[in-house]
Amino acid sequence: MSKYEKYEVVVGLEVHAQLSTHSKMYSGDSAEFGASPNTQCSVISLGHPGSLPMVNETAIEYAVKIGLATDCTIRNENQFARKNYFYADLPKGYQITQDKTPICTAGHLEFEVNGVKKRVGITRIHMEEDAGKSIHDIDPYFTLVDLNRAGVPLIEIVSEPDIRSGDEAMTYLNEVQKLVRYLGICDGNMEEGSMRCDANISVRIKGSTVFNPRSEVKNMNSMRNVKRAIEYEFTRQIDAMEAGETLIQETRGFDAVKGTTMSQRSKEHAHDYRYFPEPDLPPVVITDSYIDNIRVNMPKLPNQLINEYINNYGLPAYDARIITDDKKLAEYFNQLLAQTKNYKAAANWILGPVKNYLNENGLEIGDFKIEAPAMARLIALIDEGKTNFSVASTKIFPVMLQQPDKDPLKIAEELNLLQNSDENLIGDLIEQVISKYPDKVLEYKSGKKGLLGLFVGEVMKLSKGKADPKVTNKLVIEKLES
Repeated sequence: MSKYEKYEVVVGLEVHAQLSTHSKMYSGDSAEFGASPNTQCSVISLGHPGSLPMVNETAIEYAVKIGLATDCTIRNENQFARKNYFYADLPKGYQITQDKTPICTAGHLEFEVNGVKKRVGITRIHMEEDAGKSIHDIDPYFTLVDLNRAGVPLIEIVSEPDIRSGDEAMTYLNEVQKLVRYLGICDGNMEEGSMRCDANISVRIKGSTVFNPRSEVKNMNSMRNVKRAIEYEFTRQIDAMEAGETLIQETRGFDAVKGTTMSQRSKEHAHDYRYFPEPDLPPVVITDSYIDNIRVNMPKLPNQLINEYINNYGLPAYDARIITDDKKLAEYFNQLLAQTKNYKAAANWILGPVKNYLNENGLEIGDFKIEAPAMARLIALIDEGKTNFSVASTKIFPVMLQQPDKDPLKIAEELNLLQNSDENLIGDLIEQVISKYPDKVLEYKSGKKGLLGLFVGEVMKLSKGKADPKVTNKLVIEKLES
C-alpha cells in the first residue's frame, strides 16, 4: 500500500452564484454585464452618507427557489449584517450579507458519480452583494477599479465537507450549475465569473472522523481547475504530513498553468470582520404562503425530467442524463415529445444528427433553425416506411438545415427519395435476384442464413435504394424459405 492509499481527501465547496436580476442587491442600479466601467454605480452602491439600501425582491425569490431545489429549510425572518473589511474595489468598506440568519439551511444535493449515488449536504445558502473588480493588466503602473459589479446580488451555497474526490467535486458543481440554469436564476458561466468556487480541502487517515487543518483554495473559475486543485492538495498535504510537518489552516491560490496551489495567507487566527446587524435594513419576512406559491410554480428540474424520460417515455438512463445536461436541449426535446409518439427515435435524432451538427459548427440548440414539428414530420416519414434513417439523416436532414421551413416530405419527393413499399414490385425484384444466384439460394437453404444480407442488398441495388428495407427483408425470407 502506498502512503497515499491510507488517506482520504475531505472537501467542502463554497459556490458563489451571481443572480440574473436586472438591478443590484440593495439598489436600483443596473446589474447588466458589459457596460463601460463605473457607469452603473449610484450613491447607494457607493455607500454615500444619507443613502439608504433596499432589498431586491427578485433576489429573495431566486434564493427561495434554489433553497427549495436543494430541499433546504427556508427561514421566515431574514436579517442582514455588515461584513467589514478593506479592499480597493469594495467602495463602502463593508459588504451587506447574511451572517447568523442565512435564508436557506440544512439541505442536500444528490447525484451519481461513476454509477454510484452520492448525497452532499448543504449547510447554508445566504444572500449578499458582490464587490467591484480590480484590473491589473491594463496600466503598467496602476491597478484600475471598475465598480459596476459592486452591489450585484449573489447567493453563496456552502456544502458540508462530504466530498471525497475531485470527480465528486466536478459532478457536484455540474449539478449546481444545472440547477441555477434550470431555475433561471444565474447563467452559471464559471469562465465569465458569474459562478465561482472556493474549495476547503483537508486530508485524514481513512476511517478517522477528525478534521485536520484545511486549505481554502480561492476563486476558481472552472470545474476542471477545482478537480486539479483538490488532487494537488491531496498529494501536497499527505507529503507534508508524512514528512512530519505540521499543517496549518491557510488560504491558497491556484495556478491554472502549473496545476499547483500557493500559500496566500495564514488563517490560524480568524479574520475579524466585525459583523453587526445592518442598521439601514429591517428584517425581511417571508411567509409560508409566499414560499408555497414559489414552490407550485417551480420548473421541472433535471432529476424530475430524468425520471419522466425513463419511466414515462421508456428512454435509457444514459439518454435521459445527456439530454437534461443542457436546459435548452431538454426544452427542445420536450417540444419534440409533444409532436411524436416515437420517443426513442426522437432521442436518437437529438443525440445523433442534431448534436453532431451543433458540435461540428460550434452552435447551441438555440441556434438550431429546424422547429420541433418539422423534426417530428421527418421521424414520421421513417415510421410510415416512406424513407429510412440513413436516407433521412444524410439526404433530407441536410436540406432541412438549409431550408428549415420546407416540409421533409416535399424534400423527399423533389429528390426522388421516397421508398417503395409495393410488395408486387419488390417481389419481382426478388425473383430477379434469386434467379441470378441459384447456388447461393441452395447454400441459404442448407443453413447459411447469413446470406440473407446478400439477397436484400441486391434487391436494394436494383431498386436504387427505394425498396422499403423492412418489406424487402420480410419478402426475401418468405421466398427463400418457401
